[in-house]
Amino acid sequence: MDSDTPSTERKAGWKQDPEAVKADILAVATDEFAAHGLSGGRIDDIARKTKASKRMIYYYFGDKEGLYQAVLEGAYQTLREHEDKLHVENLDPIEALKLLVRATFDAHAQTPIFIRLVMIENIHNADYLRRSMIIPRLNRSIIEKLDDVCKRGAAAGLFHPNTDPLMLHWMISAPSFYNVSNRATFSTSFGMGLYSAEGQERLRQRVVDMILALVVIGHDPSQSDAG
Repeated sequence: MDSDTPSTERKAGWKQDPEAVKADILAVATDEFAAHGLSGGRIDDIARKTKASKRMIYYYFGDKEGLYQAVLEGAYQTLREHEDKLHVENLDPIEALKLLVRATFDAHAQTPIFIRLVMIENIHNADYLRRSMIIPRLNRSIIEKLDDVCKRGAAAGLFHPNTDPLMLHWMISAPSFYNVSNRATFSTSFGMGLYSAEGQERLRQRVVDMILALVVIGHDPSQSDAG
């Protein structure tokens, strides 16, 4: 049988639940592109591991680049949806900032595939991110959250005035990203101490302290809690 020709059973599945088929393709493609990059990821391999044929992949996503862009958009959407569930608007500004820093650190640590996809997209000079109409909108949400927290903190006399939410996002993301992106080389060079459960907890708290020291007036890291 032609590998591009789906069986009757698979055809029925597409008609019954096309969204499930698309989700299946995206799940497999996410693993494939994260492991092999855009150039190394193969539609043949993705089709073989899914319930769809190559023809259906092309039908839904146009071509390999369209599928890769959809994977990238899905990865960003998952991360931002996690952040959107953090209802920090009613929290004390300092507690809200702590929660956002911890959540960012944890979300990066728990989604190494997202980190790999972002690293791959940087190799492509953000070409596919630039084409996306979805990712810029998704990314605005975290800046808006930080902007609200910073304004409330400054108004309460807790934060340094004119704290830039975009710069703050960069400072929170940088160590959280590095913790995952450089795990292999860092742990090989210096051992696994920081990557034990205790090491990650201590590192996360140090990242929280670093951000609070930059933003909160008179913050004393020695008085920080351990959580």
